[in-house]
Amino acid sequence: MSIRLGELVERLGGQLTGDADIEVTGIAPLDTANASHITFLSNSKFRAQAAQTQAAALILSAADAAVIQPDYHGACIIASNPYAYFARSAQLFVTLSEPAAVPGVHPSAIISDSAHVASSATIGPHVVVEANASIGEHAIIGAGSFIGRDARIGDGTRFHPRVTFYAACVIGQRGIVHSGAVIGADGFGFANDGGEWVKIPQVGRVLIGDDVEIGANTTIDRGALADTVIEEGVKLDNQIQIAHNCHIGAHTAIAACAGIAGSATIGKYCSIGGAAMIHGHITIGDRVHVSAGTLAMRSIPEAGQYTGFYPVTKHGEWEKSAALVRNLPALRERIRALEKTVKSFTENHDD
Repeated sequence: MSIRLGELVERLGGQLTGDADIEVTGIAPLDTANASHITFLSNSKFRAQAAQTQAAALILSAADAAVIQPDYHGACIIASNPYAYFARSAQLFVTLSEPAAVPGVHPSAIISDSAHVASSATIGPHVVVEANASIGEHAIIGAGSFIGRDARIGDGTRFHPRVTFYAACVIGQRGIVHSGAVIGADGFGFANDGGEWVKIPQVGRVLIGDDVEIGANTTIDRGALADTVIEEGVKLDNQIQIAHNCHIGAHTAIAACAGIAGSATIGKYCSIGGAAMIHGHITIGDRVHVSAGTLAMRSIPEAGQYTGFYPVTKHGEWEKSAALVRNLPALRERIRALEKTVKSFTENHDD
């Protein structure tokens, strides 16, 4: 499938310089794009490469265009945020190339008589939809997925194959949930009674807002009494664990293998790096960025970048550093004693 540059700009905005009737079939990197492709420049250090690209059209900023256009002979689409424009263009090309979903329920699916499935929804093979569940307009439920009783799935939301969506959980519109995700499993709640663990029933829900994407094999536990909440626009990578009663603020992004312990609150517009660990019952403020591998043990109220790990080094050197860290309390006391000695000597000398 192809699209005219003029139509692309009509749909996505931007300022086109060049032939609006040029047709492009997809997006490619600067160095491999050919005359049927559009490409993009989001980092000015690649200006020289962009000027030599063979792409039919180039997405770039006005500042980069002023430098490149004398040497680049293709069309240009000037955008305030070329990387975001590239993302939206890529979405459009996927829409053009993917076969449209066919509304209807596959014969092998099992749908409760009390469930509501919109006529425009697509229900794949071997899907199970339990009592009183609701699936919205143009939603797509992939093969082998499970939708629990009283669950709610918003308009235009897509579940890839084998998603598990437990009872009473809710997801808004235009969501994307990838294969293997489990939403609404019991939180890890137990009371200790003389060394034995007594299970605390997890009766809350998982509430997910609009435009949320959840990666493959990510797990989000239901609340114990109150709900686990994922606000609008949150993006979750693969293999993330979000424990019961967490609250993730709008438009926060969390990378793969991060772990969020129970009752943690993360603000809006945050980013959590891969394999970072967030302790339970703490609060991360808005616009906080936690680096990969960082362990956050205390609340972080102030916006900014936070990092807490040792740079990788040879094992023997790491052992020496660890030994120094372990001895820091004793070293501190020795320094204090030396400071007192120096102070006493100075005072006596001045007298």
